[in-house]
Amino acid sequence: MPLIETRDATRLFYKDWGSGPPVVLIHGWPLDADMWEYQQPALIGAGFRTIAYDRRGFGRSDQPWSGYDYDTFADDLKAVLDSLDLQDVTLVGFSMGGGEIARYLSRHGGARVARAVLVSAVTPMLAKTPDHPEGVDASVFEGMIEGIERDRPHFWSNFVKSFFGAGLLSSPASSELMAWTGMLAMRASPKATVDCVRAFGGTDFRADMAAFRVPTLVIHGDADQTVPFDISGKAAAQAIPGARLEVYEGAPHAIPFTHKDRLTEDLLAFLRV
Repeated sequence: MPLIETRDATRLFYKDWGSGPPVVLIHGWPLDADMWEYQQPALIGAGFRTIAYDRRGFGRSDQPWSGYDYDTFADDLKAVLDSLDLQDVTLVGFSMGGGEIARYLSRHGGARVARAVLVSAVTPMLAKTPDHPEGVDASVFEGMIEGIERDRPHFWSNFVKSFFGAGLLSSPASSELMAWTGMLAMRASPKATVDCVRAFGGTDFRADMAAFRVPTLVIHGDADQTVPFDISGKAAAQAIPGARLEVYEGAPHAIPFTHKDRLTEDLLAFLRV
């Protein structure tokens, strides 16, 4: 099983498939690299090398007790890029994975990075604070943590409905697809699952956004009930000079699943520019 060792000896599982310009796919919470099942084959078929890795605490990667903060996640991403000696890479981050990209660029610079893509990403800030009154109230994240600690499978069975936009789509996600994502979620460490809610719910990436000095594509659904569009996709595009914003009208959070063909087309168009 291919593994990359980070600076604190945590081992990260990764899938390195295809050949050509490299694209690193960073998964969302609480899933793992397998969530890119629909995008990886299409990108490979179009002539790109794809690397998808499991974040620490998720999937087949090690599950340490600590280290579930964005500085550490950014350092882990650096370990992936350095270990595989990736150059001119495109970073694609879904949901909390967008935070990794922002913190990586501000913490380590963009020498290895050619492009960035934020998909339903948590940047620049989710939390409601005195200087960010439009954010999500802390009680929302506290409620998530309480639900996870009380009955994690039951929590996901409810959360997944808003994740996939139940009731929003004319062709909704199948119950089997939602169950499969539940299986991925249950592979994660319970500690990582809870700590990451605190990380993506409480981290302020506003200062990190200035580090985006590469062509950046922001993709977000305007009906996202998980990461609200106005404070994330819209705000991120406004914060990144020259960013291109693609708004998926009526789309929920789970764009890599619900709008997989459109997402793949938009990724390929951006990669080929």
